[in-house]
Order: sequence, then structure tokens, then C-alpha cells
Amino acid sequence: MKTIEIKNALPLSVFSHEMLYALLEKSVSNVNDKISNLVKSGELVRLKKGFYTFSKAYLTKPIDLISVANTLYTPSYVSFDYALSYYRMIPERVSEITSATSKNEKLFETPVGRFSYKKVSLKVYSLGIDWLYDDVEGGRFIATPEKALCDKIRYDRGIGTLTQGAMVDYLKYDLRLEIAKPLDAGLIEEIAIAYRSRNLKTLSQVVEKGKL
Repeated sequence: MKTIEIKNALPLSVFSHEMLYALLEKSVSNVNDKISNLVKSGELVRLKKGFYTFSKAYLTKPIDLISVANTLYTPSYVSFDYALSYYRMIPERVSEITSATSKNEKLFETPVGRFSYKKVSLKVYSLGIDWLYDDVEGGRFIATPEKALCDKIRYDRGIGTLTQGAMVDYLKYDLRLEIAKPLDAGLIEEIAIAYRSRNLKTLSQVVEKGKL
């Protein structure tokens, strides 16, 4: 089976050894050797043990980094700066894909990017997650705009405890936040309670009063 045929049969941004094995086992006598040779030739890119993507020569569209982030470490959802950039709420182009997880913190340095994971409690984890879906990649988890902003603020250790005025300045001048759609103050308050965060409570009040 030619590599382009494998690519056409597996159009996902990231796929497992098991998926690849199931595809090849009917036409290849030693599947593991075949996979190993594809990695050695550079046609397959190993992201971590048991997970792969295709090299640039076989890509017809950019790799979906949200899908990769979800797959490398589960359970997790993409959040923090990358999610804020995805929603065009901050102007910076973000190279590191940071996610939240209910498990221990983790870091993966891969040929397609750096993926980091910050631990949050289960109570926090369950709030404010969106489900993205398309027919090729399937479903992926990403923070809502509110949750991504809350995660970012909660883990910004250097800001101290902010007044409402200082919070507005932080959002406008430090994060250079741009909001196209109104944020849900009620959801932010829920997240603030789960995080037990004064700053997030202040954020909910700022949003409720329309100060952004």
C-alpha cells in the first residue's frame, strides 16, 4: 500500500498505531516493520509513542493542532493563550499549544509543535468547554472564550489581586484583549467560584457592568 493511499484512507491530523495497523494488516505481511520504515523514511512523523501524523509532503491542509493537543494527552481541552488567539481575542500569534487537564502537568516537544498541559481541579475542568466537530477530524475540545480567559488570568501568577479598574487595564493593555461577542458574566462567575479566585470574581463584575 502506497503512502498516498494510506494518507487518503487516514485523512486525520493525528492517528494511532492501532488505526494504522488495522488499515495495513490486510495488505502488508509485517505491519510493524512497514510503520517503522515509514517513520525512518520521513513519510510518517512520530508525535509520541503510538501516535503519528504525515510529513508535509503529504499534507493537503495544515495539521489541526487542537486535534493533536487533545490526542496527545487525555482528558484535556485547549485553552489559555492558544484558545484566546484562536478566538482572535488577543493579537499575538501563539506557537505553544497549552491545554488544561484534570491529570498531572505534562509537556510534549514534537516535530509539529510544543504542547503543554496545566492541571486544574475536576470542578473547574467541567465548566466552559466547547465541542468542535467536522467530518474529517471528528470532535475536539476547546475552552469557551470565557473559560480560556479565566484559565489565563488564574495562572498569571504575577498580576496580584486586581481591583475592577486594574482588571480593565490588565485586559486592555497587558493582554490587549479584543472582544467581538459579549462574554457570559454568569459563566465567568461559576468558574470564579470553582477556582475560588478573587480576580475571576472581579472579572465577572467587570463583564456584568459592560466595562470592556
